[in-house]
Amino acid sequence: MPKPDQQSEWYKSSLSGTGECVEMRVAGGHVLVRDSKHPDGPVLSFTPTEWFAFTGGVRLGEFDLAD
Repeated sequence: MPKPDQQSEWYKSSLSGTGECVEMRVAGGHVLVRDSKHPDGPVLSFTPTEWFAFTGGVRLGEFDLAD
């Protein structure tokens, strides 16, 4: 991932096969996230600390739905 002070292009996970996913980029010191199906729609903005906390929680299963 680019450093927070560098601007990058929008990109999505290489594991995304259907094209229906989110895209992210780093710009202005923030991590930006959008819906790939609606590139002109709303964009969520996270600080690098918030983004790493979120992605860490995903890896640890903190957001998994109960069976």
